[in-house]
Amino acid sequence: MSVAETAPTAPTSLPVRRLPVRRPAPGVLAAGAWLALVALAALLLPLLPGFDPLHGDFAHPSAAPGPDHWLGTDAAGRDVLQRTVAGARASFAVAGLTITVGLLGGGALGLAAGWFRGPVDKVIGFATDLLMSVPSLILVMITVALRGPGLTVIGTLIGLFTVPHFTRVVRAVVLSLSERGFVQAARMIGTAPLRILRREVVPHVAPVALTFAFTATTVAIVAEGSLSFLGFGLRPPEPSWGGIIAEGRTTLGSAPWISLAPAAVLCLTVLALNYLGEQLRSKGGRG
Repeated sequence: MSVAETAPTAPTSLPVRRLPVRRPAPGVLAAGAWLALVALAALLLPLLPGFDPLHGDFAHPSAAPGPDHWLGTDAAGRDVLQRTVAGARASFAVAGLTITVGLLGGGALGLAAGWFRGPVDKVIGFATDLLMSVPSLILVMITVALRGPGLTVIGTLIGLFTVPHFTRVVRAVVLSLSERGFVQAARMIGTAPLRILRREVVPHVAPVALTFAFTATTVAIVAEGSLSFLGFGLRPPEPSWGGIIAEGRTTLGSAPWISLAPAAVLCLTVLALNYLGEQLRSKGGRG
């Protein structure tokens, strides 16, 4: 028998199976596209020449949507589209400040309550329960009436009332993680608590907190719109979604587009944020 006959034959190459690529659901794409459209419009359109949401075309008050004014004009002849875009900037600014205050404040308190437990947990729990018992919208209205309206004041106050919710979410995750094997192992080898929190706990807490941030964003946008509608938001004629809706409520019969345009954008934005947040929560639960 020859050497060639006794040599083992080379294994034949097996076909490579490609894992199916998961494409985002159509609803996720639609929600993301809408939020991107609103965000880009709020950022880029004000940079264009001629953009002035405070300018009134007195020759065409309450004009219906058309080529010159795509979403019509209000009673003072101001372009509704431009005012709606400017209102998005106000809503997003309040939402961003709300998330910053709520995430930083609630995240720090939740980490401390869930990690140290005992008296620290009881004190933080009492403080969060006390803050949640306060009628937040009424307190914001009183503060705005005393200090004057402003995006910083409104965003900070709304963010303060989201702190207890962030605290509870983060605390629950930390309590669960503190019993996991990798955290217990880090404790047994004498790792400093702050190092464990920074390297083992926070990376697992961050996705959950950011997911909850979608809910907090919708709360901030709706709260800012409600305050502006009630007259406790930005001072007219500065545009905000709630303020524009309030301005057009007296002309709903003759010029409904004044209120309906910002109301539709507000509703679609909140719907998109809620949908994306729910999708992230469901994926996190399956993971």
